[in-house]
Amino acid sequence: MMISTRLRKAAGMFRKTLVFAAMVIGGLLIFVPKGLSQHGGEDVLSLGVVPQQASERLARQWIPLANYLSEKTGLKIEFSTAPDIPEFEKRLAAGEYDVAYMNPYHFTVYNEDPGYTAVVRQRDHFLRGIIVVPATLEVESLAGLTGLDLAFPAPNAFAATLITRAFLNNIAPGYTATFVRSHDSVYRAVANGIFAGGGGILRTFNEIDPEIRSKLEILWISPGYIGHAVAAHPTVPDKTRLSLQNALIEVGDSEKGQKILEELGIKGFQVAYDADWNEVRALGLDQ
Repeated sequence: MMISTRLRKAAGMFRKTLVFAAMVIGGLLIFVPKGLSQHGGEDVLSLGVVPQQASERLARQWIPLANYLSEKTGLKIEFSTAPDIPEFEKRLAAGEYDVAYMNPYHFTVYNEDPGYTAVVRQRDHFLRGIIVVPATLEVESLAGLTGLDLAFPAPNAFAATLITRAFLNNIAPGYTATFVRSHDSVYRAVANGIFAGGGGILRTFNEIDPEIRSKLEILWISPGYIGHAVAAHPTVPDKTRLSLQNALIEVGDSEKGQKILEELGIKGFQVAYDADWNEVRALGLDQ
């Protein structure tokens, strides 16, 4: 059903109010309400980001990139996320994001249905899971975690959960897994002695508050796997997808873009193809 110009403007004002409120209220996550963004339309494109970290950090990192892409492409691109990874997965499954930054496992799932297509991936980057423990815990290997209580961000967090648990299941059987919503929550809980260890990735570990990081040690690092995908919903037109792809690849060509990438902890982007994640598909991680 066509939406009148007046209703469209009202919806836009409502969207901005909700986004602003989520930014200023501690603990709430920025989101774009379903239905106010039209897939394939060039008025507004939602950029969904997997909530690995606190909403405030994600907003600080990703809104500048969304604004930069808007300037370069002429499209209106708005940052979006979800309260936690399971909710992010529900929204991916429903196709609520026009474009999304998702982990490798998510891409293999939502590439199948609803059909998100790879746009770019992080340049020359491989994702490694880590297991962190309290600095005071005298454990020298994964086997020392047998039977202990461990924390993980979410059941389908790729490197922080799926990869780390694949190794733990063989080396440290009998541990108890608790899911605490985000990488930051894992690090804080382990640092505070609530858990004997937990899963994360090197990037989020390096970005955590130095005071928290000083209370942790990295016990184990996984082999490297291809990293996150920026992927487009199948209803996004080819012209729009290519415009976004070019802008993302070129973001590091300017001083402004380099600062944005530095804040994201990303060196740059390269063209991605759906087949790039075949090695992840071969792991057989279907839950």
